[in-house]
Amino acid sequence: MEKIWLSSYPEGVPENITQPPFKSLKEMIDLCLVKYSDRIAYSNMGATLTFKQLDEMSLKFACYLQQDLKLKKGDRVAIMLPNILQYPVALCGILRAGLVVVNVNPLYTPRELKHQLSDSGAQSIIILDNFAHVLAEIIDETAIEQVILTKVGDLLNFPKNHIINFVLKYIKKVIPEYKLNSVVSFQDTLDKKDHQTLDPVDVSEDDIAFLQYTGGTTGLSKGAMITHRNMVFNLHQSKAWQGNLFDDVEVIIAITALPLYHIFSLQSNCLAMMLDGGENVLITNPRDFPAFVKELKKHKFVYITGVNTLYASLLNTPGFDEIDFSQLRFTVGGGMAIQKAVSKDWEKITGQPILQAYGLTETSPAAVVNPINITEFSGSIGLPIPSTEISIRDDQGQNLSVGDLGEICIRGPQVMLGYWEQPDETAKVMLPDNWFKTGDIGRMDEQGYIYIEDRKKDMILVSGFNVYPNEIEGVVVELDGVLEAAAIGIENQQSGEVVKLFVVKKDPKVTKDEIYAHCKKNLTAYKMPKEIEFRDDLPKTNVGKILRRELREE
Repeated sequence: MEKIWLSSYPEGVPENITQPPFKSLKEMIDLCLVKYSDRIAYSNMGATLTFKQLDEMSLKFACYLQQDLKLKKGDRVAIMLPNILQYPVALCGILRAGLVVVNVNPLYTPRELKHQLSDSGAQSIIILDNFAHVLAEIIDETAIEQVILTKVGDLLNFPKNHIINFVLKYIKKVIPEYKLNSVVSFQDTLDKKDHQTLDPVDVSEDDIAFLQYTGGTTGLSKGAMITHRNMVFNLHQSKAWQGNLFDDVEVIIAITALPLYHIFSLQSNCLAMMLDGGENVLITNPRDFPAFVKELKKHKFVYITGVNTLYASLLNTPGFDEIDFSQLRFTVGGGMAIQKAVSKDWEKITGQPILQAYGLTETSPAAVVNPINITEFSGSIGLPIPSTEISIRDDQGQNLSVGDLGEICIRGPQVMLGYWEQPDETAKVMLPDNWFKTGDIGRMDEQGYIYIEDRKKDMILVSGFNVYPNEIEGVVVELDGVLEAAAIGIENQQSGEVVKLFVVKKDPKVTKDEIYAHCKKNLTAYKMPKEIEFRDDLPKTNVGKILRRELREE
């Protein structure tokens, strides 16, 4: 296969990258924490965490996991935290102990959380007290033996730490009551551990680093097995793509508003900044845009990642045009399509276009990125990054010609090992010779630029988050009075798409309010249907499969 995209590569970007200097994230973390010890690694709510402090805290946490909990290499530990300082401490501690990180969306319902914890077999979880009541409902049905509990303010400066924790619990009352056994505070795991030494753990490049959960055809999410090799290679692929972009920047500051439990932010912000010795400014609540803009005014940041909805909302927030963008080098948009109007307005104010990037959980995630030297928005998702091949294929798996529409397939060192304990699901997406089927329909032009035209899957994309119709439909039909249900995505100005639900009643008395209430109990907010339409029947194939496509085309 001819790699026609190479002719469009910026000067200095290699076709392939050599073996990275680290065989594992553990090795990378160990070295970077020492190398950049005097720099700030993370800041949040006015508090900072240096690389040296991150080194000390994460080592204590790793010792706790290994020595106190007796966890062994390959055991899974769940993290259920928003963007707060505790997240990188927990992440680095888990990886340094040779364990596997299971990232969990903090907004999961009991049903969603139960599946992910049960499927992964996680034995321990670090969780914010805001969400402990959700865990309490289902913990007895999981393998969780130890709960490590933290509060928002735990790593903030005195007296702010105590004030925030007090206000959240007693004034705003956002900490629901819960009852959990085998609970230890996060703070306690970091205390009195100076005497402990971490036993050596040999982590190879083929060992699993993360179980990153994504939706499945059955309605249940699947854990993508992301190896150390996947992540280390992808970090260096991205670094090669950036070239010398940050060479003249004294202090690299990145704005981290997307959740760290999401593969995009995990790789592009959390781990990438560690590799470069940069500072991640953690935005805990990016939906509070006035506060977000106020925080942005405090930093001369060089790098920001986001989705279209985040950029659009920032642009419409008073005071955004007063921010100092003099150091901004790189604005990356992923997760969902960037709208031309949003990119144009962003460039007008910041001086920088939004670079579209494309990837999936299964590709760790970066696979296709626009060159950093582009001067205007093109609508393309970009070019395959170094050591990455793209093939556009028909339904029979044959390569198509330039310009023809087909399924985007990816091969490279960043492609996952497969789905955790789901060989059948793995076989559906992995082709011979390690090619991965994305399920997205696209084309390649004469210069090697890739354009996404449609999604082969029925997946709905809400503000950059994947929503799978099967999951929603499975929840809805559990409600007495519902016979059948079909979920599709419809266009929405704010979030790109929202969920619309078609329902066939079994009981004529069932109401939309009942369905909404049932969904709210079982689905995270972004998966919630925004519209419900009752039908006498749904379009089906001759074997009885619901035709969502026909519903979309109406």
